[in-house]
Amino acid sequence: MTGGPGRGQRDGSRGGDGSRDGGSAAGDAGRRPALDDVFRPRAARLVTGTLAVVVALATVLLIVLLSTTGIEGWSTADLSGIALVGLAIVWFLWRQATVAATPTAEGLRVRNLASTRTVAWAEIVWVRFGEGRPWVQLDLDDGDTLAVMGVQRSDGERARREAKRLATLVAARQRTGRDD
Repeated sequence: MTGGPGRGQRDGSRGGDGSRDGGSAAGDAGRRPALDDVFRPRAARLVTGTLAVVVALATVLLIVLLSTTGIEGWSTADLSGIALVGLAIVWFLWRQATVAATPTAEGLRVRNLASTRTVAWAEIVWVRFGEGRPWVQLDLDDGDTLAVMGVQRSDGERARREAKRLATLVAARQRTGRDD
């Protein structure tokens, strides 16, 4: 499914106005998201949040057990290294759990795994979410593309609705932001 500002959906599906097709999916809690709500993945947040807790607890447990069991050969530097590796893994998982796309008056702030970038509404040419794409992709007016990890295919039908909502939001912001 792809959509763009003022162009509708390329796959022929209806609903470019952000309306839902069918009923509420499990996990939506019956609440329809507002057009300007933050775009966040659900499955990735659940998995990485759970893994972060498990890694943090396992790291603490490992350090406590290694320092209290009397096993020789583990220095303070070794235990500090284990703590730093555990902390790095937890930070990486936290970063993945907090990917999002936040609409602002100026543009869309996209927080991905490795970077955060704000693009003005006028810079967005097309919103893509076709088969084979793991997340939404924005085509920008300078020929560049930007992944929006805040809408991930792993969320299934919810991800399709969120991609449509993003395309609708881009179209609405461009209509009100231009003088043509």
